[in-house]
Amino acid sequence: MEAQVAHRGGGRVVRPTLADWQRPEHIGWSYRHIRELIPTARVAGAAVPSPLPRRLPAAELPGVAELMRTGFTDGLLVLQDGEVVLEEYGRGMQPDDTHLLQSVSKSITGTLAGVLVERGALVPDDPVVRHVPELAGSSFEGASVRDLLDMRAGTRFDETYDDPASDVRASEALFGWAPTAPPAADALAYLAGLGNSRPHGGRFEYRSILTDVLGLVLERAGGASFAELLGRELWGPMGAEHDAEVTVDRHGFAVADGGICVTLRDLARFGRMVLDDGVVDGRSVVPPWWIADTLRGAGDSAAAFAADEHAAEMPGGHYRNQWWVPAGGGVLLGLGIHGQFLHVDRGARVVVAKLSTWPTPLDAEQRAATIAAFEAIATRLSTGDTP
Repeated sequence: MEAQVAHRGGGRVVRPTLADWQRPEHIGWSYRHIRELIPTARVAGAAVPSPLPRRLPAAELPGVAELMRTGFTDGLLVLQDGEVVLEEYGRGMQPDDTHLLQSVSKSITGTLAGVLVERGALVPDDPVVRHVPELAGSSFEGASVRDLLDMRAGTRFDETYDDPASDVRASEALFGWAPTAPPAADALAYLAGLGNSRPHGGRFEYRSILTDVLGLVLERAGGASFAELLGRELWGPMGAEHDAEVTVDRHGFAVADGGICVTLRDLARFGRMVLDDGVVDGRSVVPPWWIADTLRGAGDSAAAFAADEHAAEMPGGHYRNQWWVPAGGGVLLGLGIHGQFLHVDRGARVVVAKLSTWPTPLDAEQRAATIAAFEAIATRLSTGDTP
């Protein structure tokens, strides 16, 4: 019934529209009902899901009550050694609901790239235009797939969420996330019209549009739509319990940068696969060397990251293969606006998946507090204080 009546506000039925679905009062519902607002493509899960055994602790984990109370948390799941030690839901979310991942989608896309590289269908040093010749002569001429993977292309793209005139808001109109007129006839025309602000291969700068180009490169290299490729090469083989979905524009262009929607448990399964060097139930799904490369980065990854504004939030860290890697190289982070998190701590053997609907896209203080809570949970579990 909920899908028909949406949610209630002030005693009346409120159904979000394409014009207001991202407003704070609506996203708690809309993030779980994306397909009712925006076209999506199915990402096939597994015929037989990978087991997700449960070992719920007797003691309460630190920070969980606070995260559930103040973190606008829709779902929180913690794994240790592949077993569920905590699973909680809030704000109406159910275990079989798919939830918009926003930019955690990028980390899934980057991991899918590793599968294609292992298969020999893609080489990180390939020029972008080798796979997407329609972009020859555009700002992407001279850019490599590696530049996309590490957000080091020179493309000019303003990602200011609170500016309605920013590039990121224009791209939302293009991708069908907003009812305003699209800025170009289709995605390829839009991408070809973007300019450069500097040479490719320089410092890190976070720009979502680079992941959308990467998604297109993966389609061309893999010979299938992004949704089909993701299901065939990653989501199904990793043993996902439920189908996922990805938003697509009116021409079927997949929004690889933020449009993937998954259940909480399957997000945790994805994190567990990364924790286990790409192995699921004894089968290699993602090459272990790709994950090792992500953790290690290139020789100049830390310096490239240090030149960006995000360096203050993650000093000594780097960005590689569409993952955030804090200093030390033992943790991988997938991060998305409005409070989406995937925290993979290899030392503690802990995965934390958190789906949220924060009222604002970016909240640096809340993000830092949330990551600190994840670290406290991992420390508690790794020291054996919780059975």
